[in-house]
Amino acid sequence: MGIQSVVVLRSVPDVADELEVNESGTDIDREWVGLKLNEFDDHALEDAILLKESVGGSVTALAIDAEGVDRMLQSAIARGADRIVKITAGDLEPFSPATIIAALVAEAVKRLGADLVLTGVQTPEDLAGQLAPTLGAVLGWPHLSAIAGVQVRDGGLVVRQEHNGGYATSVLVSLPAVLGIQTASKPPRYVSGSKLRQATGVKPDMLALDVLALGATVSSPIASMQALTKPETAGGAIMWDGEAEDVADRFVSLLRERGLLKV
Repeated sequence: MGIQSVVVLRSVPDVADELEVNESGTDIDREWVGLKLNEFDDHALEDAILLKESVGGSVTALAIDAEGVDRMLQSAIARGADRIVKITAGDLEPFSPATIIAALVAEAVKRLGADLVLTGVQTPEDLAGQLAPTLGAVLGWPHLSAIAGVQVRDGGLVVRQEHNGGYATSVLVSLPAVLGIQTASKPPRYVSGSKLRQATGVKPDMLALDVLALGATVSSPIASMQALTKPETAGGAIMWDGEAEDVADRFVSLLRERGLLKV
């Protein structure tokens, strides 16, 4: 069986960069922030490619237009994706509410004729992990999140869903379906520089969509950010060098000074 997969790729702020708060104090300053591929979407892409290598089919990488998206999609081609598609929807940002993103992705999935949609379980903009279940609801497809392994069996998929407390269950899912990937079946593969350079010549297909025409909710969310500040530094760590016995003596003395040790 060949599976026609669509993988949703999203850009997220690179926390390795210095993040600044904007003038209103309600968000990070996005004008100069560096963006990178969401880590969980990276794993979703790997699972889609592994499925293609196992049973055939195709992989389409899908993203909403934003700065640097072409490069992100081209890296998906270098990884093994067969097609890249960029959604244009006016001034919409990739970190818009899940309801809006889901409406756009659902329409794209219908036009692409996919059997399976994979997306990362969450992003820093969607910590509650709402995209996969919302997308499943819009499409009317079964959906599961927190997936840590996908295999093909009996015309469907067997997925490993992780739960709190170290528990996990194996679930047989019929296609079409939506999966929120937490960890790929194998670590995301390394892509050589030569493959990346070759992929830069591939231009993404453009898909222009109208959010309002799709009936997506664009009203203000119930919850909104009131204030955002950087963490305040309370103090520094004490670093001790020397022999283990000397360090232990200093540690005991410090505990006594602070009233944490009575002996």
